[in-house]
Amino acid sequence: MDQLAGGLRMSYQALYRVWRPQRFDEIVGQSIITQTLKNAILTKQISHAYLFTGPRGTGKTSAAKIFAKAVNCHYLKDGEPCNECETCRAINEGSLSDVIEIDAASNNGVEEIRDIRDKVKYAPTKADYKVYIIDEVHMLSTGAFNALLKTLEEPPANVIFILATTEPHKIPATIISRTQKFDFKRIRPQDILERMAYILKQKHIDYDDKALKLIAKAAEGGMRDALSILDQAMSYGDDQVTYENALLVTGSVTNELLTTYVEQVIQKDTKSALITIQKILDDGKDASRFVEDLTSYCQDILLYQQDPQIVEQMELGVVDDKFKQLTSQISDDQIYQMINELNDISNSLRFTAHPDVYLQVLTVKITHLDQTAASPAVSSEKVAQTERVEDEKIDRLTNKINDLQREIAELKKTGVTAAMGEPAEPATPKPAAKAANAHIELTKIYPILGSATRKSLNEFQQVWPDLMNTLSVTQRAVMHVSKPVAASPDGIIVAFEYPIFYQKAQADRELCDALENNLDRLVGKSPTIVFVPSNQWPTIRRDYLANHKAELKSGSTESESASDDQPTDKPGPAPDAPKPIVAKAAELFGKDILDIKND
Repeated sequence: MDQLAGGLRMSYQALYRVWRPQRFDEIVGQSIITQTLKNAILTKQISHAYLFTGPRGTGKTSAAKIFAKAVNCHYLKDGEPCNECETCRAINEGSLSDVIEIDAASNNGVEEIRDIRDKVKYAPTKADYKVYIIDEVHMLSTGAFNALLKTLEEPPANVIFILATTEPHKIPATIISRTQKFDFKRIRPQDILERMAYILKQKHIDYDDKALKLIAKAAEGGMRDALSILDQAMSYGDDQVTYENALLVTGSVTNELLTTYVEQVIQKDTKSALITIQKILDDGKDASRFVEDLTSYCQDILLYQQDPQIVEQMELGVVDDKFKQLTSQISDDQIYQMINELNDISNSLRFTAHPDVYLQVLTVKITHLDQTAASPAVSSEKVAQTERVEDEKIDRLTNKINDLQREIAELKKTGVTAAMGEPAEPATPKPAAKAANAHIELTKIYPILGSATRKSLNEFQQVWPDLMNTLSVTQRAVMHVSKPVAASPDGIIVAFEYPIFYQKAQADRELCDALENNLDRLVGKSPTIVFVPSNQWPTIRRDYLANHKAELKSGSTESESASDDQPTDKPGPAPDAPKPIVAKAAELFGKDILDIKND
């Protein structure tokens, strides 16, 4: 009996294995890719190599196996394999020797790839095409990639390579250029929900609609993850999927509890918020999961304030009256500050054995946040007023610099050195360099301004929304108040509306890397990205123009913008004369990074 019970237990297969797609139209959320592959098979335009990229559980390996069946099936139906002929059944069972699936994580050496290169020359034994499916191909060593490259350069006519990876940036460009690349996207929660509901109906299992919505959201775009969570919920609930079971399996916190907690934070009710946190911990919820749920909840509030329909689609309709009321009570500045604190706590939780302490500290912090700008209109007015004041300062300073130039020129005429008079030590420009507490990288900004064009700025502005969509939730929250203000082919200057987010972005190396890497994917190049505060941008721009004009008048430098300067009939300094503006700029600002602080 024990052996029989053991056999029954071993015969159970996970949902994601039983319900693995066997046809292109069963792959969820990738209709463009599947239609393209079907058309290629129907029109006999089959490439020798394909690269499938995308997050885990989005259908890459399933699509590769279905494609292997379709190219070898003699009974195609609209580009779909029949799954009934001998070849299809053999591929489904994994017994066809002409379809070879390789895990690059454990077979990543040169010898394994050389073995493929030696065998690839032999014709298929039973099928029309020999298909090599190399999963997690980014794990191959450099030598293995070089060996694979030689095979991809001159492949036999009856061989197809399908490379699959979750990290395409680790694959050499020489490999990518020899393949047809397909990017598998994260699957929408609505599509995951429909697929799970279909599976449960086929298995005649009762389920709570709210439970499936919670699982679909927790899966984060991966169908395999969703089915694994669903499997756990079914096991826990004895073949019944309830909302309570889904909460326990995912470790998530209910929307009602999140709403209560955020309400207490807004009302600065620290005591009640601490009691809520203790209740969450007592219920066995994971602290890191709570921080993720709260970050997502803050994102939903921010997006709902901009476009309610987006949140209702993302949250699968789980938007109640309390949530709607909450969005009208909290300002976007409070949300930004909360997300910053959540991001800091999230990093700390990974290295602590006392998560309760961090959550309590977090609660005290966010219940004492300053409402620096409750009204966006007031904030914008203050920024505009600051810019006007700075513009007036710049105008006065520019006039004084021009006067000093004329005085120095007159002194040169009369043979008097500039060292004996007051013009040698004008201290007035210094206040202009004390407008914000920030490190402004002038050595990176000036080269970009020197070759900046409207065409480059337009190019980056067009892809900016797509670039924002590639970032994580916390990264998007930081970049939400930024925009590109100048660009050259090799660099972008990005201005931040609030100094706090400028400083946050400046210190976040991971954010900078993400921006540059994703720009490389979007526009095919990786320009230098420099951040500036919005209230300092007019000052930086005018200083640059003023210095540029001074250099033109002295004849010391060449500039592309010389044609924009006004002509003058006054004689310039002698060829061996010092460059007073350049020298003064070096004296005031230094040659590297400008450190500007308020008095």
